[in-house]
Amino acid sequence: MISPSHGPDDSAFALQFAAVTDAAARVDGYAPLNEQATLDVAARRRTPLLLRDGDAIMGPVVGALVLGAGELDLVVHPDFRRHGHATAALTELFGDPAFAADVPDGLTAWAHGDHPAARALAGRFGFDAVRRLLQLQLALDAAAPPAAVPPATTAADDIGITAFDPDTDADAWVALNARTFAAHPEQGGITAADLADRMNEDWFDAGDFLVARHDTALIGYNWLKLEQGAAEGEIYVVGVSPEWSGRGLGRRLMTAGLERLRRRGVTQATLYVEADNGPAVRLYRSLGFTDRTVDVQYRRRTR
Repeated sequence: MISPSHGPDDSAFALQFAAVTDAAARVDGYAPLNEQATLDVAARRRTPLLLRDGDAIMGPVVGALVLGAGELDLVVHPDFRRHGHATAALTELFGDPAFAADVPDGLTAWAHGDHPAARALAGRFGFDAVRRLLQLQLALDAAAPPAAVPPATTAADDIGITAFDPDTDADAWVALNARTFAAHPEQGGITAADLADRMNEDWFDAGDFLVARHDTALIGYNWLKLEQGAAEGEIYVVGVSPEWSGRGLGRRLMTAGLERLRRRGVTQATLYVEADNGPAVRLYRSLGFTDRTVDVQYRRRTR
């Protein structure tokens, strides 16, 4: 059964929820919830729930859910998989009027890793695959020569690549990001408050947030995400102003970002990219990135 949530401020609930997601990450090799879902739970924009075995409200916890904002995330603890718990949870979710407000037409759900069981479950409950998100990886050679356009230098065409300044660049970056990702369902909607949330994360370092400037205008960026002491770093998001697309600025920003990662001691770079973004996928593959995992977003058909 789906257990009522007492919220992330309830320490016992938080521990049980984390026990499920941490176990799944260890066994699967990737996190069962993406960053946006985690931030939404912390900000109370979406509701975390526990999945328990049987009808007892204090039965053993076998999974976790996140609901709200037209989205669903569901993860079953590795020790309890293949026992029908996900099927039981979705049957309850779509059949109980108490959840009606959280399961609107067009409900979306991410399947991290594109597991065959997730595909079968999606089909059984009327979900269609609508997006494929590739995670790519690149091994970094610490002995590689410096990048042609390293951070904090200015190229001959008066484009400078420098560190992001939180005090002066925030508003300009939000506007640039909105233009760059105008058609993207998540990235294009990032607000100043969303940016502030991310800058408050422990991993944020303005020196890892590279921005390209022409005169005083921001025209592109490569935001890197490095957890403290980790050997792996993420190309968090790369964007180029539409007016500057097709001029090689994306490659220069990627080159600068990879060099920054090398200088920070990172040995493995990762990134996410929409599978249907042909120009970006070709750029990353030309730099040596290879496939790591595939995430699939499903949308439930209109009733």
